[in-house]
Amino acid sequence: MSLLYSLLVGAIAGWLAGKIMKGGGFGLLLNIVIGIFGGLVGNWLFSVLGISISDGIIGDIVTGAIGASVILFVAGLFKK
Repeated sequence: MSLLYSLLVGAIAGWLAGKIMKGGGFGLLLNIVIGIFGGLVGNWLFSVLGISISDGIIGDIVTGAIGASVILFVAGLFKK
């Protein structure tokens, strides 16, 4: 069940980050990958900054979307 939860949250967070940073999604598979890595980056970033976001699916999606946005921003810097 946790794998399905991670895939669902990753897909939503990746899609949301794509909307925030680029204006569109990247396809289901890439959204999931970006969202899952975004969750890892978001959790690390928030722990370093001492920020706590609410628990539950909404908190996980917000954390993943912010982390994925950071990943996309950094990737955009290297792309130019």
